[in-house]
Amino acid sequence: MLQLWLAGNALRLTILAVPPVIAMIRDDFSLSATQVGLLSSIPPALFAVAALGGSLLVARLGVRSALIGGLLLIAAGSALRGLSMNYATLLMTTVLMSAGIAVMQPIMPTTVRQWLPHRIGLGTAIYTNGLLVGEIFPTLLTIPMVLPLLGFSWRLSLVFWSLPIAVIAVVIYLFAPSVAEEHAAMPRKWLPDWHIGLVWRLGALFCCINAIYFSANAFIPIYLTSKGRADLISGALTALNFGQLPASLLLLVVAGKLERRAWPYVVSALVSLLSIAGLVLMVGPWTLVWAALLGFSDAAALIVGLTLPPLLCKPADVARTSAGMFTISYGGAVIIAIISGAAWDITGVPALAFVPLALCAIGLAAATFVLNAKNELV
Repeated sequence: MLQLWLAGNALRLTILAVPPVIAMIRDDFSLSATQVGLLSSIPPALFAVAALGGSLLVARLGVRSALIGGLLLIAAGSALRGLSMNYATLLMTTVLMSAGIAVMQPIMPTTVRQWLPHRIGLGTAIYTNGLLVGEIFPTLLTIPMVLPLLGFSWRLSLVFWSLPIAVIAVVIYLFAPSVAEEHAAMPRKWLPDWHIGLVWRLGALFCCINAIYFSANAFIPIYLTSKGRADLISGALTALNFGQLPASLLLLVVAGKLERRAWPYVVSALVSLLSIAGLVLMVGPWTLVWAALLGFSDAAALIVGLTLPPLLCKPADVARTSAGMFTISYGGAVIIAIISGAAWDITGVPALAFVPLALCAIGLAAATFVLNAKNELV
């Protein structure tokens, strides 16, 4: 279980090292809002493009080798970002880091299915708890502690957050189940069956969840800066990501009771919509409250949603269905992030960057109703 938690931690640690320093990067490279949106969209873009590679690695090498390879790519890519002397180099190194995370995305549901076949809800809650903790540390510690320690260098900060990933790779190498044990249960097929509607329905559900999260992390800092409240950036990002932790801890207890239930997604959609409106219209002390609520609601939907591939698919199909789901969902999240940035740049109205996020909250409820109509949620 500790290995599940650590692997989940690595899925977000280096991604969330960027938002606390995104204003510094923007100023250093003179970036537009669209360029910021493009930078923030690289991780979900690679999650979409390289998710199939993760399914292939599971089928050919097994969970342990695929996890280690992904972790090493993450650590290398994140460290190399600190050497970026221009925007193009930063994009390329972010691609490398994101490819490592993308490889791991479809592996995790398969790992839960193999290691905890009778406790899928618990296993999913454990690794997503690690994922959420991995989001909290950079947003909580970068501005008040890491940057002062490293002479306020955003480059050294990115290198700093690559070090824990290397340590996690060593732990997985030493203590994960051996490759020989995995081969007995490895799936033979790795390409998603695009003719199955479930892949598209899950992809739509997760597109809404992921787009809200990634775009909020990208645009909250520069939105607050545009409103003259840069002092709220650290607190807002911490609230957004720390707000996810109570949802994760709660679901460690009740995840089994929420498996395949429709109502958690509907509640998440409503709370997310309200929170997005609050973030735009009530900049000030309430910003932290709305950010925390958005983090809580989005995390709850994410965690219960990640139980669906292991619950709805045969064991041999979990990895490839998950890969298809991630390809669709992250591809959509990329498009939404770019649209958000373009809406700001074209109109000159910062608040319009959040309209696509509000539409995603509505889309989350709509996708839930479709899954319910197919008896995949009850």
